[in-house]
Amino acid sequence: MNSFLQIIAVTMMNLRNIPQRLGSSLVIVVGMAGVVAVLISILAMASGAEKVVAKTGSDDRAIVLAGGAISELLSNLSRAETIAVQDAPGVAKDQDGKPIVSAETVVLVEMKQQVGSPSNVTLRGASTQLFKLRPEIKVIEGRPFQPGTHELIVGKAARAIFSGLGVGSTTQINGQAWMVVGVFESNGDSRESELLADNETVLSAFRRESFQSVSVRLKSGDDFAAFRSSLTSNPQLAVSVTREANYYAEQSKPFANTLSVIAYLVGGIMAVGAFFGAINSMYTAVSTRTVEIATLRAIGFRSGPIVVSIFIESLLLALAGAAVGAALAALLYGGNMVNANGGGIGHAQYLISMTVTSGQVLLGVIWACFIGIVGALFPAIHAVRMSVVSGLRGT
Repeated sequence: MNSFLQIIAVTMMNLRNIPQRLGSSLVIVVGMAGVVAVLISILAMASGAEKVVAKTGSDDRAIVLAGGAISELLSNLSRAETIAVQDAPGVAKDQDGKPIVSAETVVLVEMKQQVGSPSNVTLRGASTQLFKLRPEIKVIEGRPFQPGTHELIVGKAARAIFSGLGVGSTTQINGQAWMVVGVFESNGDSRESELLADNETVLSAFRRESFQSVSVRLKSGDDFAAFRSSLTSNPQLAVSVTREANYYAEQSKPFANTLSVIAYLVGGIMAVGAFFGAINSMYTAVSTRTVEIATLRAIGFRSGPIVVSIFIESLLLALAGAAVGAALAALLYGGNMVNANGGGIGHAQYLISMTVTSGQVLLGVIWACFIGIVGALFPAIHAVRMSVVSGLRGT
């Protein structure tokens, strides 16, 4: 009998005996399922965070910050600087000839969450050009805020996270009453986790005189270079200019990277446990079949097919566990919303849609197969090194 037929014969015998070793076999399946489910779920959160922030930016918009500032919260721009930005070349204008520009104030305010302890939410003061600048922002309930009033419109994600943000409700911010007059959506981007209000009113409420950023709609993405050059080459200005898409991509990196590290760290720790579980289970499988293995070797079966059959059994159990883990991750987390702190996005709460991708599932399957194969290595070596005489005696 050739090696291939021997592998098939021994493997089929091993698989038929699995019900007799159901407990030890389930150790491998459950261990792999846990490893894969945790790995995929955390990577799904990281992928969701990247997608949320990626949707926020646009190549035909630019954001201007103070020179050296890495985020809006660390930036301060004077009114003179905002006027210089409006007058720069390449800025798009509306039908009335007004530049489509929004000098914005960004403030983190603490609010009570619907579940959990109070947390930060971003209050953004924007100009009347807000909806022309960002046409993806659409009021889906109520109406837009009126300039010069303590009125808010809230993102639908913010309403889902924080309490007291229904249309018509009043919330206290910095000791003042603000009325929620509308709810908006914004193509599923990070803006949906913010509160929007009139810029001058926010400045007055927080006794500020400077802005955090200026967002600009350009005539086209090709005008960005000229727009940036005109501002950065002006000796009277100390500003940095970035495409909006690039800015938000950079802001998302710390949060996504942290989640990835956690995924591999936790997944690695669980993988160690699953590895030892696989070793123990396969040793048990070998020890309960010492007579069978010795008999096979005595009647002419070579060591190679026996080793391969052990690897195949462990690999199939690992694949079963990976399938269960991937299915659980997709069922429990795929498309679900998770409330998370945005880290580099601004240290505010964001509602993230967890996205389970085929790449994450493939990574989980590869990880499980690797653990299964390595876990079967030592039991397989033990099986072929066992004396035929001792095996026939069951010792």
